[in-house]
Amino acid sequence: MDFQLSDDQRALRSGMRDLLGAVFGRDRMRAAVERGGGVDRGLWRELGAAGFFALRLPEEAGGVGLGLPEAVLLFEEAGRALLPGPLVATHLAVGRVKGAAEGEAVVTAAEGGGRPVADLGGADAVVVGGGAGALVGEGLKVLAGEELEAFVAGAVPVRSMDPLTPLHRVEGCSAGAGASEGRWEGAGAPEAYPGALRREGALLTAAEQLGSAARTTEMAVQHAGSREQFGSLIGSFQAVKHLCADMLARTEPARSAVYAAAVTGDPVEIAAAKLLADEAAVRNARDCLQIHGGMGFTWEADVHLHLKRAWLRAARWLTAAEAEEVLAADLDPVVPLYSGSAALG
Repeated sequence: MDFQLSDDQRALRSGMRDLLGAVFGRDRMRAAVERGGGVDRGLWRELGAAGFFALRLPEEAGGVGLGLPEAVLLFEEAGRALLPGPLVATHLAVGRVKGAAEGEAVVTAAEGGGRPVADLGGADAVVVGGGAGALVGEGLKVLAGEELEAFVAGAVPVRSMDPLTPLHRVEGCSAGAGASEGRWEGAGAPEAYPGALRREGALLTAAEQLGSAARTTEMAVQHAGSREQFGSLIGSFQAVKHLCADMLARTEPARSAVYAAAVTGDPVEIAAAKLLADEAAVRNARDCLQIHGGMGFTWEADVHLHLKRAWLRAARWLTAAEAEEVLAADLDPVVPLYSGSAALG
């Protein structure tokens, strides 16, 4: 079986990278930082026109008709570019919330479990998971109109570590029974956590983390190849080489895990992919900052933005602790090698 990207998939990824470079280059990204984040409606419509949100919507319904592996490639590019906004929630809401496919509607998600809601102020709808049927059946609750106004009225702004992602906390918001405990639910094959909302949301967020990890690796290598200290490029120093090599060694296993989980859709593999991608994004950003030295954490540099976004994404959809519980629950029970009196000699 060939797991290499097809020519069409490579072209899709390359096209999205070119598009994001044109519509959300560094100048536009820094302008968004200065205004305190929030959703750029013009940018949202451009993404909609490019098929970003409707990628997995069937062609007969006006979508592109592709699958989760292709969606992962687009979200990887979004992570590289630090594209802001509730991309995952809007993508998952396509076909259920009017205007989401075209980028006319901005949809965010209330995950419950005490987690803050991102980009609530600029949202046209909020999806609230209702347990095992979230976003795939009757369990989905969509808040819009007066319900959304009441929801927003009860929200309290909280300080966000990421200047591009405004956050609100809503008391009493729940994502359904068992949504934050990682319980096994449903008949037949068990699910590691309830519903496509959380499962696919975790995978697409992992893809964004993967893109960020790859980008900070590139930034570190580029800086190490141009910055001179003591008459030599810092990339010639062994300690810097080791940092860059470690960044690559974290990124590529995460890439394999994310791509594999996109093909299988297995809940346990998605949990593993999120765990590896979170670690790669956070640790790579920290090492990139280390290689940049004192300028790395300055407001003018972009390195700290990757680190702050990586921290934020790591707490979304599926945390490290929750992913570890999913993986542990899937382990076979340990069978002792010896038992009875024979074990006592």
